[in-house]
Amino acid sequence: MKITTTRRALLAAGGTLLAAPAVAQAGFPNRSIRLIVPWPPGGSTDGQLRALAEVASRHLGQPVIIENRGGAAGTLGAQMMAAETRGDGYLVGQLPITAFRYPMMTSRPTWDPLKDFSYIIHLTGYLFGVVVKADSPWQNWQQFLDHAKANPGKVAYGSPGVGSSLHITMERIAAEKGIEFLHVPFRGGADNAQSLLGGQTQAMADSTSWGPLVDGGQFRLLVTWGAERAKRYPNVPTLVESGINIVSASPYGLAGPKGIDPGIVRVLHDAFKAALHDPAHLAVLERFDMPVVYKNSADYVASVRQTIEEEGAIIRRLNLRIN
Repeated sequence: MKITTTRRALLAAGGTLLAAPAVAQAGFPNRSIRLIVPWPPGGSTDGQLRALAEVASRHLGQPVIIENRGGAAGTLGAQMMAAETRGDGYLVGQLPITAFRYPMMTSRPTWDPLKDFSYIIHLTGYLFGVVVKADSPWQNWQQFLDHAKANPGKVAYGSPGVGSSLHITMERIAAEKGIEFLHVPFRGGADNAQSLLGGQTQAMADSTSWGPLVDGGQFRLLVTWGAERAKRYPNVPTLVESGINIVSASPYGLAGPKGIDPGIVRVLHDAFKAALHDPAHLAVLERFDMPVVYKNSADYVASVRQTIEEEGAIIRRLNLRIN
């Protein structure tokens, strides 16, 4: 039987409509979407996700509105999403690696990373490093470590919070080098930097929120934690180059409450993927020295399983607890 081109096109279109998720036919989204940034305004995560949200809004046809919920080492967004009973796609948020660690650091976890979230898209990771004031006596990373070892408990460093990648990596360094640091947790990079500027702490372990102060001459960058030297700071060695075999980048993505319709997840994924690779967003990633680390929803879930296994081993080895 012959089928005309027109009829063939109509049949194909009908098949597409039948195969399309019901949510797409219902017109998702038809109102604004909340994107939880579990850090205060002004840091690298806030800047990156604001740029992403602006571009994604154009693809979704609705505003993506940033809500900052800083504190608890970036886990307040996870708490909000785990408590949300209606996974309709209108609430999403960043899941930092602390969202996977915290349930393993307490005897009373309030969420299960593998059961309580709908994973949408994996995005990027950080450039981490340790900075000191430019007028400090430490010209390099080794001098800083030597001083800390000779003065146990007297060198205070700031991090984004207990259980954060910055905290855990600094404690791994301390354990390997026989150093006793004094850890001071902060809600975000701005508070951390202010403490260092004011002399309350002697070092800041954080993502590139310290970049403007390094570039402006107020801070000295001693070491970065990536697999290779940062493009913006080619003269600064990595931990691996300094003899400490640790690479730490704390990659992250976006998720929502459990139970979001797969069709909605696909719509969100596609919009955020387009935004991820948009030149305007890529320029922000470059400014913060953050790489593109894209994973689709299924691959993101697989990486979460691996992260939980790896981080669990570190937490048990360091005996890290929050209660």
